Amino acid sequence: MSAFGVLLRQRLRRDRLQLTLWIVGTALMAFAGYAGVSQSYATLADRQNILAAALANPVILMFRGLPSGTSEGAFLAFEVLPWLALLAALMSTFLAVRHTRGDEEAGRAELVWATPAGRRLPTIATIVHGILANVVLAALTTLALVATGLPAGGSLLTGAAAASCGIAFLGIGLLAAQFMRTSRGANSLTVWVLVATFLIRGIGNAAGTPSDDLTSMTSAWPAWLSPFGWVEQTRPYDTDIVWPMLLGLGFGFVLAGAAVALQSLRDIDAGFVAERLGRVSARPTLASPHALVWRLTSGSIVGWAIGGAITGILATTLSGLVDQISGENPAVADILKKIGGATGGLDEVVVTVFFTLLGILAACCAVQTVVRARQEEAHGTAEAVLATPVGRVRWLANFVIVGIVAVLIVVAAAVLAGWAGVWSNGGDASLYRIVAVAGLGQAVAASIFAVLTALVFVLLPRATTAVAWSLVLLAALLGMFGPLFGLPEWSANLSPFAVTPVVDGSGVDVRGLWWLMLALAAGAAGSLALMRRRELAPGA
Repeated sequence: MSAFGVLLRQRLRRDRLQLTLWIVGTALMAFAGYAGVSQSYATLADRQNILAAALANPVILMFRGLPSGTSEGAFLAFEVLPWLALLAALMSTFLAVRHTRGDEEAGRAELVWATPAGRRLPTIATIVHGILANVVLAALTTLALVATGLPAGGSLLTGAAAASCGIAFLGIGLLAAQFMRTSRGANSLTVWVLVATFLIRGIGNAAGTPSDDLTSMTSAWPAWLSPFGWVEQTRPYDTDIVWPMLLGLGFGFVLAGAAVALQSLRDIDAGFVAERLGRVSARPTLASPHALVWRLTSGSIVGWAIGGAITGILATTLSGLVDQISGENPAVADILKKIGGATGGLDEVVVTVFFTLLGILAACCAVQTVVRARQEEAHGTAEAVLATPVGRVRWLANFVIVGIVAVLIVVAAAVLAGWAGVWSNGGDASLYRIVAVAGLGQAVAASIFAVLTALVFVLLPRATTAVAWSLVLLAALLGMFGPLFGLPEWSANLSPFAVTPVVDGSGVDVRGLWWLMLALAAGAAGSLALMRRRELAPGA
């Protein structure tokens, strides 16, 4: 077998679990999305009312797709196409960084470059690997949509458009790996680019021109600056325009070629962005192991807290809009009640739904914080800390504690922002209590994932990242979308986000709070107890 074939086979074998989760998860989202649309917006009038309300409010257009008609397929694209593209983009950027800067940082790339494969062939193999992953994603997504009975042409365009966004971000990830010296820096850069381009697409849609019948939108020019915007301009199940998808493919190929060219211009283990030098001596605040953990993770925690604050302010400022939409289409209120599980007024339902989303954000923050323990172990830097009087149980406990503190910070930012929204709108004083109860409940639910990640880290260290993020994704799908997709109530209740306390009249329905707290205590105790007997597992 040629050197290229060996490299490609090695990448396929190494990523078989992660790519299976990403690709199957994307296809399932497309399939389940149709089920939700067909059940919740079964009539043409329902879809027309929702689109008219969306076209009248820029906030909805920021987080949904481009309205392009009232058919079931077009409405499905409006609901889920940006999120399908988002999953493809995340899969591709992580793949690109993992097999380039990640291998270089771990010392594996140097060994491969010393063989006849040279410096360029591994990167080319990574490009082909990423393209194949996106082709499979497009094929399975298409099959999932065709299986629902939607037209084959629009289904194929939907899958291909999502894959084109993935290939565009494959190029972005490859280029970021050349500029940044660490895989963490490269991943952070690509995620910020992803968030920025996703928002630019939303701004372009929000500033667009609606049609006279209020069923479609012509985007403003900023949408054309984003790969997500190019995906939406294909308008599946409506006009089925292919050429905007080609922009994403061309963009990805150009950036991938630039990454290959730049790789030959730099030294091994170097990046084009100069590394910032640290202080000669550490501050007194770094005199303890938990302070070190805080220093390593504080930047990402601040980013998640900003997202929490945005969620909180939206939770208490959009209730008026939702009330208007529900007046025109009562099914909307029913859908929100299914998601949130609240039994009170519409204001309470909206807060509960948004704070369920907050719980997912806080859980992501917790997972990212505790997963850092695995990164420190894999890179060998944990050994330097464990060579001091700090024991391994205390070392892991520091990551769990900081992870839970991070959850509290994200939730506190959301609660304070939510209270500010109630005050600015002159809302009902009872909303202050509703926001506090929802926030505290989701803080407990999100903390569960900090201890679950620690438990996976102890039992399956090399699978920590994949399993921990998969658990969050599964819980989010069950908790947020399970009721919409018609899943049994017991399956939705498996998600910690779906069983948090809610205000019930003058009291509080604690729902699953007690078993959440029991699971939190048991998971923390179990992970720390098992850590006493586990050997270090460097390398990944």
